[in-house]
Amino acid sequence: MNYIFYFLIVISIVVGAINGKLSDVVNAILSGAELSVKVAFSLIGIMAFWLGMMKIAEKCGLVSLIAKIIKPITKRLFNEIPEDSPAIGNIAMNFSANAFGLSNAATPMGLKAMEELQNHNIDKSSASNAMCMLLAMNTAGFQLIPATVLAVLIGIGYKNPTEIIAPTLLVTTIAFVSAIVLAKIFEKFWAPQKKDGGEQ
Repeated sequence: MNYIFYFLIVISIVVGAINGKLSDVVNAILSGAELSVKVAFSLIGIMAFWLGMMKIAEKCGLVSLIAKIIKPITKRLFNEIPEDSPAIGNIAMNFSANAFGLSNAATPMGLKAMEELQNHNIDKSSASNAMCMLLAMNTAGFQLIPATVLAVLIGIGYKNPTEIIAPTLLVTTIAFVSAIVLAKIFEKFWAPQKKDGGEQ
């Protein structure tokens, strides 16, 4: 990725110099750098707020409540793991963070969930169906409130940032459901293996 950005910058400078617009290229670079700093600072407030909310939800037991509410769903989606596994709570927290557009906060929770799922994995050298399902759900990125995107839009001065909520919800819901359906279909072709190599 670094090479790609380096290539784009060099090409922009060369093309700008050839067309006699090198000053415009330099001004664009400087203004873009300034805007990136403004956007980064605008993210601090909203990220701190939502991360704090997630921590409060965890401490007051709201996450446990969410885990109980979605338990019937997780039992069907992650039927390879025990109902009392700590992975269920981590999956609930991961899902909640993603739903509020906090992908940075969701990452450590997702990693914890993956660690727990690996403990239940029969074949340690290969991802289990439950691990693939969690990865598919995370990749789809279902979002009720795209908090990070809203913060970016606010940071760049967009007049009506909330108008993206409905389209984002629609698109991520379709992607989320599609990912679950496809994961369930494909898991039938790759059944978990026992340690001796036989099918479970």
